[in-house]
Amino acid sequence: MTKKVLIADDEPNIVISLEYLLRREGFEVFVAADGEEALAKARAERPDLVLLDVMMPKMNGFDVCQALRADPEMAATRILMLTAKGRDTEVSKGLGLGADAYVTKPFSTKELVAQARQLLGL
Repeated sequence: MTKKVLIADDEPNIVISLEYLLRREGFEVFVAADGEEALAKARAERPDLVLLDVMMPKMNGFDVCQALRADPEMAATRILMLTAKGRDTEVSKGLGLGADAYVTKPFSTKELVAQARQLLGL
């Protein structure tokens, strides 16, 4: 069964490259450009993994992560925070709110795919 990945990021260049990369790896990919859209798409599409940027319009990634973890139907969804905010306090906050992993930008696409596969048990 094809694994579903939701990319939630407001930076078009990152979204385009991640979408291409993940589709090439055989994932079904959905995209959201802001936090509210990310939450709505996650609930509608039931992705196996959410790549979640912290700094997004309407609702930040920390709030989206917290909302997903509070929803019993979404609680098992794997969440990888993907952000330029790499200070220890932000990493601790993301993981504390329930993110399964935290990757800082700029990132290696090879490492990101490896991290996604690991989170999905592939």
